This record gives sequence, C-alpha cells and structure tokens, in this order.
Amino acid sequence: MELVWDELDRRYSQFITRWCALPWKYPNQVANQTLHTDRPDLTECFQLSVLSWLPCIYLWAVSPIYLFYLKRNNRGYIMVSIMNRFKTVFGLLLWIVCWTDLFYTFHQLRQGHSQPPIYFVTPLVLGMTMLLATFLIQFERLRGVQSSGVLFIFWFLSVLCAIVPFRSKILQASNQSEVTDKLRFTTFYFYFSLVACELIFCCFNEKPPLFSNVVTDPNPCPETTAGFLSTMTFWWFTSMAIKGYKMPLEAKDLWSLKERDSSKVMVPKLLKEWEKEQTKAKSEQNLSSQAVYSKPLPSTTNHITGGRGEGESSPEEVEVLLSNQKAAPRQPSFLRALVKAFGPYFLIGSAYKLLQDVITFVNPQLLRMLISFTKQKGVPDWWGYALAFLMFFTALLQTLILHHHFHYCFVTGMNVRTAIIGAIYRKALVITNAAKRSSTVGEVVNLMSVDAQRFMDLTTFLNMLWSAPLQIMLALYFLWQNLGPSVLAGVAVMIMLIPFNAVIAMKTRTYQVEQMQYKDSRIKLMNEILNGIKVLKLYAWENSFKEKVLAIRQKELNVLRKTAYLGALSTMAWTSAPFLVALTTFAVYVTVDENNILDAEKAFVSLSLFNILRFPLNMLPQVISSIVQASVSLKRIQGFLSHDELDPNSVDRKNTATEFSVTVVNGKFTWAKEDHPVLHSINVMVPQGSLLAVVGHVGCGKSSLISALLGEMEKVEGEVSIRGSVAYVPQQAWIQNATLRDNILFGKPYNEQKYRCVLEACALTPDLEVLPGGDMTEIGEKGINLSGGQRQRVSLARALYSDTDVYLLDDPLSAVDAHVSKHIFDNLIGPEGVLNGKTRILVTHGISFLPQVDNIMVMVDGRVSEMGSYQELLKQNGAFAEFLRNYALEDIVEEDEAIEELIEDEELFPEDALSNHTDMVDNEPVINEAKRNFIRQISIISTDGDNQRCRSVRRHGCSQKKHSEPQEKRKPHEMEKLIQTETAETGRVKTKVYLEYAKAVGPLLSVLICFLYGCQSAAAIGANIWLSQWTNDASRNQTKQNVHMRVGVYAALGIAQGVLLLVNCLLCRAYSMLRAAKFTHRNLLQGVLRAPQAFFESTPTGRLLNRFSKDVDAIDSHIPENIDIWMRTFWYTLNVLLICSALTPMFLIVIAPLMVFYWWVQRFYVATSRQLKRLESVSRSPIYSHFSETITGSSVIRAYGRHSAFVLMSDMKVDENQKSYYPGIVSNRWLGVRIEFIGNCIVLFAALFAVTGKENLNPGLVGLSVSYALQRQTQRSSSPFPAAAGIRCDHVSELDGANDFRSGKQHSSGGESEGVLRDQDRGPLGGGGQEAPS
Repeated sequence: MELVWDELDRRYSQFITRWCALPWKYPNQVANQTLHTDRPDLTECFQLSVLSWLPCIYLWAVSPIYLFYLKRNNRGYIMVSIMNRFKTVFGLLLWIVCWTDLFYTFHQLRQGHSQPPIYFVTPLVLGMTMLLATFLIQFERLRGVQSSGVLFIFWFLSVLCAIVPFRSKILQASNQSEVTDKLRFTTFYFYFSLVACELIFCCFNEKPPLFSNVVTDPNPCPETTAGFLSTMTFWWFTSMAIKGYKMPLEAKDLWSLKERDSSKVMVPKLLKEWEKEQTKAKSEQNLSSQAVYSKPLPSTTNHITGGRGEGESSPEEVEVLLSNQKAAPRQPSFLRALVKAFGPYFLIGSAYKLLQDVITFVNPQLLRMLISFTKQKGVPDWWGYALAFLMFFTALLQTLILHHHFHYCFVTGMNVRTAIIGAIYRKALVITNAAKRSSTVGEVVNLMSVDAQRFMDLTTFLNMLWSAPLQIMLALYFLWQNLGPSVLAGVAVMIMLIPFNAVIAMKTRTYQVEQMQYKDSRIKLMNEILNGIKVLKLYAWENSFKEKVLAIRQKELNVLRKTAYLGALSTMAWTSAPFLVALTTFAVYVTVDENNILDAEKAFVSLSLFNILRFPLNMLPQVISSIVQASVSLKRIQGFLSHDELDPNSVDRKNTATEFSVTVVNGKFTWAKEDHPVLHSINVMVPQGSLLAVVGHVGCGKSSLISALLGEMEKVEGEVSIRGSVAYVPQQAWIQNATLRDNILFGKPYNEQKYRCVLEACALTPDLEVLPGGDMTEIGEKGINLSGGQRQRVSLARALYSDTDVYLLDDPLSAVDAHVSKHIFDNLIGPEGVLNGKTRILVTHGISFLPQVDNIMVMVDGRVSEMGSYQELLKQNGAFAEFLRNYALEDIVEEDEAIEELIEDEELFPEDALSNHTDMVDNEPVINEAKRNFIRQISIISTDGDNQRCRSVRRHGCSQKKHSEPQEKRKPHEMEKLIQTETAETGRVKTKVYLEYAKAVGPLLSVLICFLYGCQSAAAIGANIWLSQWTNDASRNQTKQNVHMRVGVYAALGIAQGVLLLVNCLLCRAYSMLRAAKFTHRNLLQGVLRAPQAFFESTPTGRLLNRFSKDVDAIDSHIPENIDIWMRTFWYTLNVLLICSALTPMFLIVIAPLMVFYWWVQRFYVATSRQLKRLESVSRSPIYSHFSETITGSSVIRAYGRHSAFVLMSDMKVDENQKSYYPGIVSNRWLGVRIEFIGNCIVLFAALFAVTGKENLNPGLVGLSVSYALQRQTQRSSSPFPAAAGIRCDHVSELDGANDFRSGKQHSSGGESEGVLRDQDRGPLGGGGQEAPS
C-alpha cells in the first residue's frame, strides 16, 4: 500500500511540475495552506486545472447523449426572445474572454516570458466549451426546450468552481500592494459576472413553442412549461396548493392531463407490446410442434385466439395433426409486455434511485469526521461548520433526487393502471360468449379496480428489488471498515431471516389467491343483488341475501386474519433485524478481543449505517408481499386478456356481388367451441328491401339466428354475408344511463324533422307528455325508470334513427301492448311503414302480422323447417300450420281484449295518438275473421284476406303529421337529473369520520394501541441512550468491567422493542382493524339493502360496486398500513425533537420557526390533498358504471359499429379520473420536498450546535444527537409518504361512503331523487378514493 501511495505522490508531483511549472510542495505544506489555518485556500494549480476543467468535462460528456435526445424529441420552434439574445451574446462574450487569456499567453510568449502549459490548455478548453454551450442554447430553442437542466447544471458548476478563485484572488490582492497580473485579474471577474448572469437567466423559462398544446389548452398543466429549478423542487404545483387552501378545489380547477399520460397514448402502447407477445407465443408454438399436413378442412371458427389480429387463417387452410411429443403451449407474457411498454420511463426513476443510494452513505462518513472533530483540540472551527453544511447539502440533494425517483415510479404506476383498464375494457367488448362464462362482471370489475391497483402499488417500491441488496452490501462494506470481521455475526442474523421470510411469502401468496377468489364471489353476488334489487325487495329477500354476502365476507376476513398473523411475524422479524444485527455485531466486537473498544465514533457511525440498513430490510417483506399480490393479479389479468375474441370478419359486410341483402349458406353455429351446435344447415337469402318474419316455438333458435347474423356465435361451417350497415333491436332492450334523446340518437347528429318522425313511428310522442323532462328526461341505469314497453320502443327508435340498410328485430313487439304493437308494425316495420324499402328480419310471435310480411321462415330445433310466403306455408300444412294452431287462439283473445280496451278508453288518448290507433280497430275484424276460419278448418284462406289487408292498411308517413312543438320549447324549466352526479364534499374531514373508525376499532383498543406505540418508541430511545453511555466508558477506561452489563441491558431494551411491536401488530392488524373492516362492510351492506327503490333508480350500479370493491379493499388493507405509518412517523419525530432539545437546549430556539413553517406548509397541503382525493374518488365510480353498462349492451354496441366511440368514452372517464389523481401524487412530492427541508435543517442545526458546544458535549452525546437527526431524515426520505400531517387524510375518506349507510339516514332532495342516501362528507354516496402511497 505504501508503494502505491509513493507512486501516486510521484505522478502528482510530475503533473504539478510539468503543467503548472510550480515547485513541488510536500503534502504537509499543502495541508498547512488548505487545512491547518483559519484562512484556508487552494493552490493556484488546482484552481487552474481541476476547478476550471470540471464543468467542461461534465458538458462535453453529457452533450452527445443530450443532442441525441433533442434530435429524437422535437417539441416545436421557439421564437427568438430578448432573454435568448442575451444568453447567446453572453455565451459569445465568454468565448472571447477565455480566448483573450489564451492570446495574452501567446503574447507573453512572444515577449520572451515563457508560460506553463496550463495557461494555454485551460483558456482553450474553456473557450471551446463556451462555444458548445452557446450552440446548445440555440439548438434547444429550435427543438422547443423552454428550460434546460443540462445547461443549468453546467452554469451552476461553473459558478461553484469559480467561487474559490474569486475569493483567492481577493485574498492575494489584499496581501499584496498591487495586482501583478492585471489582465487575467480583470478577465476572471468579467468571466465570473457573465457566468453568474447565465445562471440567473437559466432560472427563467422561454415562451412555449409555436402551435404547442400549451397555447391551445384552456387549462394546461404548468409542469409542461416549468423551469428546471421549478421542476426539481415541484414549485410549479404551488399555484394549486394556494388555490386549494383559499377555496375548495372543484373539477374545473384541475389541469389538463399531459398527452403522454393519457389513455390515447398509454393504452395503444401496451396493446402493441401485448400483440407482439401473442404473435411470438403463437409462432413459437407452431415451430415447436411437429406437424403432418393433410387436406384442408372446409370449416373455420369465428374467434381469434387470445388477441387482435392473430386469428387470420393462412392462404391455404390445413388440418394440423400434432404429434404426441408436442411441447406445452407457451403463454404470452403480459409482464414482458408491461416491461417493454413502461420500462424505459421507469428506468429514469431507477437511475435516480441508484444515485440516491450512493449519496445515502456520504452522511455516515461525514458523521465520523464530525465526531472525530469534536474529540480533537485546537483544530480550526471552520472544519466543523464545513462538515455541518456538507451534511445539510448532501441531505438536500438526497431529498430532491429521491422524490424525483418516487415521482417517476408513481407516474409509471398511474400509466400502468390507465393502460390495464383500457386493455381490459377493449377486451371485454370483443370476448366470445364462452369467455364471458368464466369472467363474470364482478370479476372484471375487480380486475379494473383491485388488480390494476396492485400494479400501481408495486411500482412504488419495485426498485427495491435491486436497491435493497445494493444498500445492504454497501452498508456491510462500510461496517466492515468500521468494525472488522465482527460484522459477519450481523450478516449471519440476516441470512437466518431470509428462509423465515421466504416461507411467510409463499404462504401469503396462497392466502392472497384465496382472498381474491372470495372477493370475486362477493362482488359477483353484489352485482347480481344490485341488478335484481326490485325483485329482491318485492319478495323481501334482503336478509337472506345479506347473510349470503356476509358469509362470503367472513371467509374473506378469515383469510385476511391469517395473512395479518404472517404479516405481524414478518414485520417483527425485519423491523427488529437492524437492532439484532447491531446487537450481535457490537457484542461480538467487544467480546472477541479485549483491545476492541466501542467508542462513540465506531458506535454511532455503525448505528447510522444500521439505520440505513433498516429501510431495505423493512421494505423487503413489503416488496415481496406486493410482488406476491401483483403476481396473482398478473395471472388473472393475463388470463382474461388471453380469452378468445369474436372474429370481426366472420360476417362478410363487403359482399356486393349478389342482390340479396342477407345471405347464409350451409350455416352451422354454436355458442362455444366445446358445445354442440345450436343452429344446423341454415340457408337463408333475404332480398333487398324485403320483410322476413322468423317464427317458431320457444327455444327453437330464432334469437340465436339473429346473434349468428351479428357474428356473436361461433361459426362452425358455412358463409354469412350482410350487405350494408346493420341496426339491431334485442329482445331485452338495452338502455343507457343518458337522456331519452341521447338514447335514440346514439351518437348520430340531431335532425329535428327526422327525430320527430321517429318518435311518432315508435308511438313515443304520448310518452313524452308523461315524462317529467320530455325527451331530455334522464333515463336511469338499464332504463329503470321506464316500463318494459317504453324501453323496447326507445330501442326501436334508436334503430330507426340510425337509418341503416338492414334491420334485425328480435321480437321487439313482445313487450308492448297489442294496440301499440299494431301501431308500430303499421307505421314502422310493415309494408306501409317508414322502413318500407329496407331489409328487415323480424322475429315474432304475433300471428296477426304474418299475412303482411313478404316471407316467413319457420325454425324447428335449430333448423329451417319451412320458408315461403304466408299463403304458400298454409298450403303446405306443415310446421307453420302447427305454429298457428298453437298461437292463433291466444293471439285472438289478447287482441280482442286490446280492442275493447281501446274503445272504452278512447277519450283518454291525446288527439294525435288516437288518430294513429283508430284504423287499427277498423282493420282487426278482417284479420281476426281469417284466423277464426283457419281454426275452424285448416284450409287456404281466400285471397280476399289479402285484398282486405291492402285496402285497410294505411301508411302513416311522417309528412302527414303536423309535428308537435319541440319538447324543450314547451318545457323551458330545467328538469332535475335522475342520476345525481357524485359530488365531492368540501372542507376538512369531519372529526366524526375519525371517531366512527375509532368506535369500530374499539375506544379502549385505540388508546391501548397508541400507548403501545409510545412504549415501543420509549424502548428505542432507551436503547440509544444506553449505547451513548456505553461509548463513554471508553473515555473513562471502564470498558472491561461493564461489558456484560452493557450488552445485557442493550439486548433487553431491543428485545422489549421487538415484543411490543409484535403485540402491536397482532392487536392492530389481526384483530382491531379487521373488526373495524367487518363492522364497516356490514353496516354499508345493511344501509344499501335497506335503501328505498328510488335510491337504486338514481344511483349507478358502478358507484355502489366501487364502494364494495375498491373502498372495502382500502379499509381492509390500506387504512391499517397508513395508521401504522402515521403512528411511527409521529413518534419518530417526537423522539428527534426530545433528544436534540435535551442534549443541546439551544435547539429549542430553531424548533419554533421550523414548526411554524411545518404548520404553514401542511395546512396548504392538507386542504388541497384532501379535496384532490375526494375528486379522484368521485371521478372513479363513472369508470365502473360505464363499464358494467357497456358489458350489458356489448352486442348492441358491436351491431351499430359504436365500438370505437364507447372505447373513447371509457378513455375519457379514465383520463378524467387521472386528472385528479396526478395532482394528488405531485402534492405529496411537493410536501415531501418541503417537509424534508425541515428535516435537513434539523440535521444542520444539530450538527452546528454540536460544533459550537463541543467543549461541553462528550462524543457519545454528539453522536446520539446527530445520528438521531440523520435517522429521522433517512426514514422520511426513504418513504414515499411525506409526513405525518399528510397521511391522515389519505384514506379516512374510504370511511365516508359508509357513515350514512351505517346510520341509515336518507336525505330528501326532491323529485325522483327523494330518498337518495347521501354521504355527510361527500355528497350523494360519496365514497373514498384509495390512493397508492404517494
């Protein structure tokens, strides 16, 4: 080692002599000039070389990467501003100043004054670097960069490195009578002024680029235009914090979501990678299998295996006979798709984490030097002050870097959630009917809420997978330097804990799978209850269904309790691990060799390293737990996204070669590949503009035929083609939660005349008189505030307004009264109706309409039995005649009753409606007589029937009617919405919410838990104070006498801490918190089931499912975690303040201003963050409401070709939710930076007071005080939770949605929303938004 140092010393002396032409000074001479003096200074050679070159090396090293980045990312063009001109001019002046020095050196050389090489090299390098900086200023402007971080760091380093020569030249000038080198003296200060100006200019932004979104966006996010300093400190968020403090935030106050975070960008990015994975898996499967090819099969199936675009058959379809040696099919990896889609952005956060990990270990080394400084006598005081400020700036840098790491992690998590929800929504629209059997609505809602949240939570600490081992290795390395081989005892303890934790992790995974199964069952049952709530209430089945849900919930809680037991053991083991490592290491160190003395320097530097070790060791079980939970969710999501999809090409929509609108040739169809075919040998050709009636007994396959024409079934054989666009009216009408007009328009532009015509044809005009808001009346979920007939007529109106080529009508007249069905047939479907000339396929049981149709197709047991005109089929006396025998008499009786009712109640109809129905009554006897004759004798009905029919049927065209006055003109008053928008309550979270939770936990238990946290904290303080006293034995030479007592008491205090922690965890998580979760869910369920029917009409199912899935999950898992973090944060903070104040009473002077600043910052934060969480919760429910609505009407959406529009609507709702979530996570970063600044100040003042009072403090107390301050700073920095003040409002909002259910309060809001349950803290059904730790 000595030889190495000698070689380095020799090389350094050669460098000094050759480059600087200065005589070599021995190290002690340099030390006297720089360290051992009250006026320290660096050598001139060091100033001219290292300090001058450092910024240049940085800029030249970064420039290639930065230029490549700018070339790839063009944000637009920025006009030349006055500030940009100044920056450019100053850059050129700097180049001139630097090269002035260079030319001056050449001038001196020509005058015969030889100069050392450093005077040539440094000005040359500086000048070229200034030219590069000037080039970057202009290139950034051309690429739309408003604020440059690269140049800011460069100018900052240049100013920082120039401060030393700035001071040095002043000192030299003050010591000498005059300045010897006046030109270089002048140029340097000119250089310094210009560099300082460039740094100041870099703190301000340029204008936004031309034509950027910022210019056009009415409420852009300030982050896009924020400067480098503002971005690093999250200062750009301050405007929202101030606004949130002054007045409660509303949705209109939220900034627009950045385009890169929107669904429009994120979802396609993930789907693209997922499709690549599916293609790769399929190709590998084909390559790995040995195949023998035989002749092509004539049949194909109309599903796509697992994804989009992967089901196209090859040009030559062949049968593949796989050998027995075929390998198991490789599943596409959803994890790999996620990594490829979001990995690059996440890696930026990883780079920040790596940098922070390295910086973390700087402060323990500075602490070693500080303790060493307090032990030395007669050393300059500036040493201590320099160390104190170095500790402060290191901690500050660590804070900024770490919070940017967390920011990148949380944004990645947010993007992953956006992409997963979008992918699941898109998949749910296209999965086959077989896939729907295995994936219930409840399960898919859980995928979108709980499972997507699992990935969000995982991204927060995913970097700990590599960071924790790195921190552990670095900590152990420095501990080895400090304590030698004794640290191996501590390593042994950690190794022993690994298998223990592995067993717990495996068991936890098993329980996690089981818990998710129970959760799915519970949500599925709740979905069924909410969908059938009317029937459930009519039969008074509330209690029996409540017991069913509670039984599943109890099983779920039992699994959660087992998980909590394992979690308590794991938490105790890993939380006690740093102490156990410290105990065993110290004990072995002092007992293995009598010469080993545990002094303050060794003990407290080791303790600070153990405290750094605490975080990775504590986080490992949480990371493992998160990975376990995410792996379960990954498997579930991957399974869902791998389901087979409907093939959009199974029905040929482009066939224009034939005159038939609908053609089916040799069709064989089934609902699932493994099921038997439902339809066999279907051959249908429907001419353009004709009306085909499909009749048959119940279950003969009529509706299945319509589904087959829509491509909803698996096509086993045959060809299906439909020419033109399609409108579909299902047997069970699908109604959206929107206005009546929006349901009819269904995305089409509004046309007044056409719209009125549609209303009249569908007999909806009289209904508008009854509805409170006319056609602007809001329809509840599933059309809950409309009758069955009204729903069906709205569905018909939607089809008519769509103005398509082909109409598929699945028994639309079954739900309406006889006289209304007659009106609809004559005015809409029939030969004289509005749809005359369109191709119509009508499934019906109405006998009276059959004589008027062009063709009739009779279905028997999934086959086409007969097909022809009404007269032809009667002559055949086959299945059609049998059908008439079964249905005719019943039909006659119903229609006779309807006619009598019409005649009796004639005066009750409005004039328009009456005129529409009078000729129905006139026409009925003719048709009925024909039916009676047919029943008396099965014979051919005379052609007179047809003639009578033609004479009597009048077509009611739109033009014959005078349109009624538009509804909105007649009813100008604003109608109250049926579905009340979920609003966010404003102001602070009421104390009652906290008390409700404490009551659910149990008042005595709550007090006991707080007391145990205090005892645990007291044991920790006691152990550290005892260690401080132990280290003082070294100065009194009492180390040998008290070794066993010191080790014993230290061990006892540590074990007490571990036992208290275990008891606390068991009591808190395994008993009291689960008790609260059980009571909260039970009362929530009871409140919902006891609510009046009006509540369910005005509350979307998705909003309720949100309460029972996401919010209940938050109460089960996240609130206990947050309470634990809050309590630990509170007691740690209290410990630091007590220790620092007790040891250095002057510390009390700075506590007051720091606490005022803390109180001021947290008031801004709490008011803003609380409201953001409420807004996030309120905007989350519509995502699930829209999803469940979409699933119900997926066949209608596909039939009308509205797939893209509904995907866009879902994306908008997700983006609306993220608009409030994103400021929420930024608010935590904003608070974290400011609160940790207070913590850094505590470190600074603890160190400063230790320096000023070193005469009165022994090294042990200095070590205790500063290490405690550092411990607090480390704990704060390591956690994404910024501070105790911020935690309290994170998840208490989850309880809000249950409070009024518990009390059963119902608040009347007038009109149809009377009886709506309101949340006292959130507005109608306010529910809490669970946010991932941020």
